[in-house]
Order: sequence, then C-alpha cells, then structure tokens
Amino acid sequence: MSLEISTYSKTSGGECLFKALGHPLVVSQFQALVRELENSGPVAIYDPKDVVSSVAAFYSFESVTVSDVYVQQIEKLRRTILNQRVQLVSDIVSTHAKTIFVVAFDSERLVRQIEHLLPKGVKVLTLDAARLPEDMLTNKKNYLSSLNFATNFAFFRDEGGFHTRLVSSNYWFGYGSCSVRLWLCLFDQKGNELASWIERLPDSAAGFAIDSEQIRKTYDTGPFTGQLFIHVLNVSGHDVVKYALDVYDDDGNILSCTHDANAWPAELYAGLPAPAAGERVTLWLQNSHPTKIPSSSIGLNRMGSRDVFWFEKDIAPFASHGLDVGALLPDLSWPEQIEVQAGKYMVRPRYEVENRVNKRIAHVNVERSDLALDKEIAKLGNFIGKGFILPAPLMPTESFENVVLPTPMSTKQVELPTKLLVYDAEGREILVHPLGRLPRDHATALSLNELLQEVGHHKSNVCGHFEVVYDFSAGGEADGWLHALFRYEDHSSGHVAETSFGSHIFNIPVTYYNEPQSYGGPPPGLSTKLYLRLGVAPLDTFCVLIYPASAKWREQSNTTLTLMDSTGAAIAAKNIEIPCSGSRLIYIEEFFGSDLFNLAGATCYVQVRDTNCRLFGYHGLINGRGAFSLDHMFGF
Repeated sequence: MSLEISTYSKTSGGECLFKALGHPLVVSQFQALVRELENSGPVAIYDPKDVVSSVAAFYSFESVTVSDVYVQQIEKLRRTILNQRVQLVSDIVSTHAKTIFVVAFDSERLVRQIEHLLPKGVKVLTLDAARLPEDMLTNKKNYLSSLNFATNFAFFRDEGGFHTRLVSSNYWFGYGSCSVRLWLCLFDQKGNELASWIERLPDSAAGFAIDSEQIRKTYDTGPFTGQLFIHVLNVSGHDVVKYALDVYDDDGNILSCTHDANAWPAELYAGLPAPAAGERVTLWLQNSHPTKIPSSSIGLNRMGSRDVFWFEKDIAPFASHGLDVGALLPDLSWPEQIEVQAGKYMVRPRYEVENRVNKRIAHVNVERSDLALDKEIAKLGNFIGKGFILPAPLMPTESFENVVLPTPMSTKQVELPTKLLVYDAEGREILVHPLGRLPRDHATALSLNELLQEVGHHKSNVCGHFEVVYDFSAGGEADGWLHALFRYEDHSSGHVAETSFGSHIFNIPVTYYNEPQSYGGPPPGLSTKLYLRLGVAPLDTFCVLIYPASAKWREQSNTTLTLMDSTGAAIAAKNIEIPCSGSRLIYIEEFFGSDLFNLAGATCYVQVRDTNCRLFGYHGLINGRGAFSLDHMFGF
C-alpha cells in the first residue's frame, strides 16, 4: 500500500510538504507533537490545506482521540478523514474538543481567522511546533517554499574496501547565493544516525567533495553502507541538489558512477535490468522517510506483467536493504526488464550489478502514472523535425561493445514505436535501424556494433553517437517520455558500465509545452551549462559531448570548456566546434595538459558552456587498468 503523500505532479512539479514532515531534524519534534495530542484529547482537527492525511502517513494518529475534523472548502464536504465525516470550519464553535489542531505551517493567520469561533480555554496546536530552525530557512516568510527544502539523498558506502565520493559545485553562487551551507546527516544500513554536520561553501563557484573515507575517519563511524541526507541552505535560483557519485575500491578493480536521485519519491520505477548469466543484481531499497516501510509494500514484476512479487520484510525509517533481484524473480534474465512497485517510500533507487569482472552502479527511473498518450506528437514533424531525441555515446567500436535497451517509462505506454539513428563524430548519418512498435513487455537489447557490421562498418573503428527517436511510419502513439538503458563493455578487460536517460526535444526555436527544456530559465533551451567532475589522480577523465538537433540548427557549436580550480576560479579555457548531429570524445588531461591539473586542486572541475546550442554530455573515469565508469552529465 502506498504512502498517502503528494510528492510530484505534472502541473505543480515537486512538492515540499513531505520534505518538511520527514526532515531528519524535525522527526523528534513531530513525535513530541503527536504525544501532546494524545494527552490533550479529545482533539478537533482543522485541516485548511488538506494535508492531515500526509501527516498521519508519517506519524500515526491511532492513539489520538479525534472528535471532529473541520475543513475550509465547501467542496471538501462529504469526505471522511481519520474516520470522521468532515464539517465546515464555520461549525467549529460547537466542538466539545479540549484541543484544536490546526494542520498547517505559517499558521498564525489561519488561527487568527477562526479564533473568535473557538470555545474559551481550548488549546491550539499547529505544525509550527515542528519547524526547522530559523537560521536554516532561506525564505522565512513561506516555510514550505522549495528554496527552504533543497534536499536530496545519496547512496553512501565505506565498507569492505569500497568507497564513495560525492562531488558537485556551488552552482547556487551563479544565481546570487551567498553563505551557502550543507547540512549533512549520515545513516547506516539500519537507519541509525552515524553523524550530522555542517559544511560551509565559499562565496564562489567552487567545487566540493564529500568523501566516505574522510567521513569515516573524522567521525569514527566504522564501516557503513547506508545513505547520506543532504540539505543545502541559503540557495537561490535552483532548488534541486545535483551531484555526481563515484564508487571505487582499494584494489582499482571497481570504478563506477551514478548521480543525484530524483528528490521526489515515486509510486513506480522502471528500467531495472534482470541479471545476465553470471550476474547478481542488487536493488538498494533505501527508505526516504521517518516511518517504516511495511512488509509487502515494495514489489517487483516483469515489465508488462501484473504478477508482482513482494518483499516480505519491514524496512526501518531511513534504513537500507540490498534486495537480490534474482532471488525474488529467479525466472527472469537479461534483457528482460523489471518494474518496481515503490509506493512513494524511496527516492530513485540505485542498483548494482556484480559479475566476475567488476561491480557497477546505476539507477532506475521514475515511471510516470500521470501522463497520457499524446496523439499530436506523431503529427508535429513539420514543426519539430525528429522531435524527441534520446542521445547516447557510441564509444569506439574497436574497444567497446555498445548496447541499447529501450525501457517503457509510463503506465500508458503499451508500445514503443521507435528507431535508431547512428551518427559519426562529424554528424554524418551512417545507420537507420527501425525497431518497429516494440511491445511494453519486450526484451530487445541491440548491439550497435553488430548493426554497424551488418552495413559494412566491420573493418572500421566507429566513434560518434546514436539516437533513439520515435518512428510512426508503421503507426503507433507516444507520450514524449521515451527512455532507454545504455550498456558499454570494454572488449579487453570485460569491465561494464551502464546509464539511462529520457528523451527531449533539442535545438529548435519553437516550443512544444516545456520543450526544448532549458538548464536555467524558461524554454526553449538553446544553450548549455554542464558540470564535468574530474577524477583524482591517477584517474583520468573523459567526456562525450553530443550536439543533437531535432531539426537543422547551427552548422557548428561554439563550445567552451573552462577548467575551474578548487576555489572556483577559471584557470584555463578552450573552445571547440561540434558539427550539428556530431559529437566529440575528449580526454580531459590531454585536452588541458597535466601541469594545469597539478595547479587546479582536488575539487577542480570543468564547466561546459555554449550560448547558442543545447548539448548533451556523458562523463567517465578510467584508471589505465581496464576499469572505467560512464554516466550522463548534469546541467544547471
């Protein structure tokens, strides 16, 4: 059964109430508030914002004696809340309750509106009894402002020779923020708090890193596998906490990366691969809330099947559990794919794939239940050209196997009418491969290497990018939420990396709803600002910058790569040109020279900027011993 909370909607975007209710710093305050309600009954509840069910989802009201429930909106009448038939607040004058619980933050105005209706001597309690400290609020006038809750979770581990390193930059400084701070809280696998602390960021565009080894030494935590809660304070311009997360081991055999979670827990996730022969797939179930995940609340099913297999154990508040996917679904194997019934208990979960060569980390994606099929997409070719594009690197075929698995990512998608387009680095189309109308339950993983061999590229080392796009030549419908998983294997070492993403409209001057999206500001998105994290020596960093275009756009990009040192100062910049529909594979140390990196410092990074084109990028690390990582970059 799902949590009765609102997290994200197509119309309102991300919501903040559940963050305000579940922030680790206020859990004890809410528990104290509920105890006070238990001891102050009978209690009349006034719910002007329609949020009491969300509060009760986190903090049980079973022991609270509720006499009445009042609402403000007439249209809310005839509902039942907490087993009480709701009444209008104008009738609160007749209540026999000893306590009125006004279920709202910033409640002073709401209480003042009804105080003359309240019986004499009645006690008034509100959600303001469980607020964050004032010095943690950016917008003190509106407690539920998204700027007050720029939060996220990260998978975090330092155990058994494995380590994690979270890196990002103070991109809020570019929006005018000063005195930005990080409030951090580390939970172990059982959900116990191991440490909490504050880190202050300089008033500059400096990079920062949170290293599990250093945290373990500083706070004497001992080994741990759990999650790190991140709250960024004093932000402006951007309320989403973005980061890259590297996973590595002491022996240099493991090198993998992922990135920030969606901060809004979802009902469903998809794109979880079933294990191939010799593989173990572990899905990390990480509770994002201060209430337990009850047994049989998380389930897995083969994509397209209604037969759900439930995980039959409780997961404690803020705890983590590594679920062996193969043990729960023993009859599935790659390239079959799995849907996660998540019940809004987790932000976007990570999964790990382990084989005889390496261990790699990636994430599933939000499966939308609020999207409808859009019949107009198939008719918009004259306006949006190729329309929605999902671009990915074609790593040099002489060295890497390149595999793509289209993944249904909304409940309305019963088929995926798609095709593959492959371009070399100069933007020349070298392959068109229709996939037809893939059914929702398909298990079709395609090797780009094999497809290229079939059209005569078996003797050449091809490097560039490919695109998954809609293909309505045989009919079909779409919803604009096209996703795929991309898997890369080093021919020599056998090391594998994988990543996934969704489609966008790229580089056209008109808009279709909110597309082309922008990294900042309203659409259309016709510019680029990407963050490229850099590996710590002896690791080298590479990136693949792709210039996708739904229709013909500028012939060449005018792209600047700027090396930012650890203080946030630019110490070098180089320009490159990427042909329309082309790409560039860049090894950063070779690009800038090793001498500059010695000056740049441990938290240096590269900013990729283009004011005329929206690029899409992927980044990775290599250690010179066959281990590598690969994931998509983020913009801000």
